[in-house]
Amino acid sequence: MSHHHFHGKNIPHVQISPNMKIEDLVEIYSNSGYNARQLGEAAKLFGKMIEDDATICLTIAGAMTPVGFGGLFKSLIERGFVDWIISTGSNLYHEDHFAWNLPVKQGHFEVDDMVLYEKDIVRIRDVYIKGEETLKKQDKIVQKMFDNNFFDKPFTTAEFANWMGKYSKEHSKSPQKSFVVSAYDYDVPLYISTLKDSSLALDLAPLRLANKPFELDFVREIIEQAAILYNSKKAGIVEIGGGVPKNTAQQTGPLLDQILGLGHGGQNYIIQITDARPDTGGLSGATLQEGKSWGKVKDSHEDVVVVYADATIAFPVLCLYALSTQKTRKPKRLYKKLDQYYKDLSETYFSKK
Repeated sequence: MSHHHFHGKNIPHVQISPNMKIEDLVEIYSNSGYNARQLGEAAKLFGKMIEDDATICLTIAGAMTPVGFGGLFKSLIERGFVDWIISTGSNLYHEDHFAWNLPVKQGHFEVDDMVLYEKDIVRIRDVYIKGEETLKKQDKIVQKMFDNNFFDKPFTTAEFANWMGKYSKEHSKSPQKSFVVSAYDYDVPLYISTLKDSSLALDLAPLRLANKPFELDFVREIIEQAAILYNSKKAGIVEIGGGVPKNTAQQTGPLLDQILGLGHGGQNYIIQITDARPDTGGLSGATLQEGKSWGKVKDSHEDVVVVYADATIAFPVLCLYALSTQKTRKPKRLYKKLDQYYKDLSETYFSKK
């Protein structure tokens, strides 16, 4: 698609009013320029994904749950706007604080961390978490959660997270405050892209020292993820940040094409909200267009939008627009289909060899 012409929309002289809705704000964004325009286009593309009944993956990097954004993920799950998730382990760990009513408070970023350490306060930018009252209590919960589970046979992180959701639903004080519980309730596969790089894995260390091995079947889960894409008529990703969650979702295309030789072509749509630069060569900042060269996305010209912004500012706009403009979808309940998807993909692969 060529953009080398003077045929674009006229830039309006923006007007706002007290009775405007989120749809009006998104329209202002999409008709303007810079990252406001990108955010407006991203919101509309998210709506298009939902209307097209695409299988939608949400990837979560960074520290989103300590600022309470698990509630946004929960809303999207319950409206059927997210079908599967790839997250860092830390986001699940910190989300559980809310379910178990463990304190997380606003703090400040202009502080002496030597003093905070002496006061047993852990800091994530301007969010404070108590060491003894929150982290250590959470550690005991996780250890009890897995004391007699998952050490006797290989498991995937989707199974691991599903058990977390089930356990928190049945035992926590406020299960309604956990998107992990909602993922369990709605059979949304929740994969942890970096399990060993989080407190969830650290909490398993005492159990491992007690001769309880935990064997992660990471190859099975990447096959499951590719099978989700393969079994989707249309598929898209909404990426918060970049990192390993972004790559885990996008590598489904290369697995199907480059490794298994099935000629799929990748995702139909991708939205990314990031502050990472593309010129460093890192995956977090790699453009979605670059992903076409790997077979991660079907079209590098359409239905791919990068918003260069702080996700804590931009993502709520995306969510509210979807919740305000789109009807609730019937949940796809992919977690219950994973075994069959795996078997079907295996049969397809060997039939083509």
